Amino acid sequence: MSALTIYLPLDSTAVAMGADDLADALSAEAAKRKLELKLMRTGSRGMHWLEPLVEIEKDGKRIGYGPVNEDDAASLLDVVTGDGKHDKNVGPVEDIPFLKNQTRLIFARCGVVDPVSVADYQSHGGYAGLDKALKMDSAAICEEVMQSGLRGRGGAGFPAGIKWKTVAGAQADQKYIVVNADEGDSGTFADRMIMEGDPFTLIEGMTIAGVAVGATQGYIYLRSEYPIAARVLNEAIANARQAGLLGDNVRGSGKAFDIDVFMGAGAYICGEETSLLNSLEGKRGEVRAKPPLPALEGLFGKPTLVHNVISLCSVPAIFEKGAAYYRDYGMGKSTGTMPFQIAGNVKHGGLYETAFGVTLRELVEEIGGGTFSGRPVRTVQIGGPLGAYLPPRLFDLKMDYETMIEHGAGVGHGGLVVYDDTINLADQARYAFEFCVEESCGKCTPCRVGSVRGVETVDRITAGVDRDKNLTVLNDLCELMVDGSLCAMGGMTPIPVQSAVKYFPEDFGIKSSLKAAE
Repeated sequence: MSALTIYLPLDSTAVAMGADDLADALSAEAAKRKLELKLMRTGSRGMHWLEPLVEIEKDGKRIGYGPVNEDDAASLLDVVTGDGKHDKNVGPVEDIPFLKNQTRLIFARCGVVDPVSVADYQSHGGYAGLDKALKMDSAAICEEVMQSGLRGRGGAGFPAGIKWKTVAGAQADQKYIVVNADEGDSGTFADRMIMEGDPFTLIEGMTIAGVAVGATQGYIYLRSEYPIAARVLNEAIANARQAGLLGDNVRGSGKAFDIDVFMGAGAYICGEETSLLNSLEGKRGEVRAKPPLPALEGLFGKPTLVHNVISLCSVPAIFEKGAAYYRDYGMGKSTGTMPFQIAGNVKHGGLYETAFGVTLRELVEEIGGGTFSGRPVRTVQIGGPLGAYLPPRLFDLKMDYETMIEHGAGVGHGGLVVYDDTINLADQARYAFEFCVEESCGKCTPCRVGSVRGVETVDRITAGVDRDKNLTVLNDLCELMVDGSLCAMGGMTPIPVQSAVKYFPEDFGIKSSLKAAE
């Protein structure tokens, strides 16, 4: 019998559910049976309720089995030598509706390829985008990004092409590409998944950006809680260097670009780009005042293109398939696809990449399958701990930047946290202030002090102490934090608070919401 190939994720979610133990058990069982086993550790397909998800190739299709554990090792190997039946067989993985109905431009290879194999990446279309970019000049590359309509996927949705043109036009002896991989928002895991499962997509996107703006050095600022991503990234970068895809002569083009991974120390505030740059420089992770913008004076005072992971991972597809192809996905000014991350109290949690324009109801009720508890959905928080809480009556809104902004919310990093009808939104509003107290860098007073006063004010409201007066104080405090904070940490903390009061006033013991929140 030829070598048996089994695909098993090395993704953090799968590992947390016992994937490493299962790998050991499969290897031991194969050795006992004298079977030649090739155990391919891949990224995750993003169907987290099925993890660990094992795939066994048969007749050109990968058949999935999940969720499985180390006790299933023997029965999984029996599948190969027997009739193929197994009570945890979920059928051909590509045919599972959750995966089949996606539009995967960014995550097309995740869960399919060996994450650290350059050859595997290239055999699935990798580096076609870089090859095209290397034949273009800087202005043409930046214009292609501009024409694609790509917007930053880190939360603000700023047009990527404008950033690229600004950095490209800056005059300096050194420029940098910095990747914000400090993925700290609750309910988000897209960055981690792509770095663990298909790191060359990020490496290729960074390299194209470097060629475009004239940067020769890139840094990936990675959160310390992602050790698997760190290991995979560093191995992939070393393999890219060996293959001539990084270094002094990228792809024989005469252009230089290299990448290093920098581990953060667990500070949420370092997800803010200027705090991140301070941390990279060895300083305290503290917000910088703007201007100057990082695009002109960023890392070590040099022009720096700072992007979120998914922003740069969108770039290879734009150059491989063309700006017009990419722009045809989505709606309005929200072009391309977004990897929505469905988490919280939900039946089918995972990553779902699709074009902008999908509704919240489709994501939560149809794709996510409703709550895990079986109780009614009461709210969904979009965009991390500083995102808005929206009620079911707004679930038919289309997910795009402008629509969300019109309703006091934001797409953010694409994370959705689902809550059933047992949640108390006054507790969640209090938590937003508590989170700000814990994670503020402390540089500006509205954020540092306002968050503490916010906790106290919410406590008074829920205790029924001078409720009307304290609602006015809460409203004024939120306005001050929005207008006076140096960065989004303090400026966005009021969003979950005001949305909770606006849509769920009964949890605060009031009959109507704040006028200002309307």
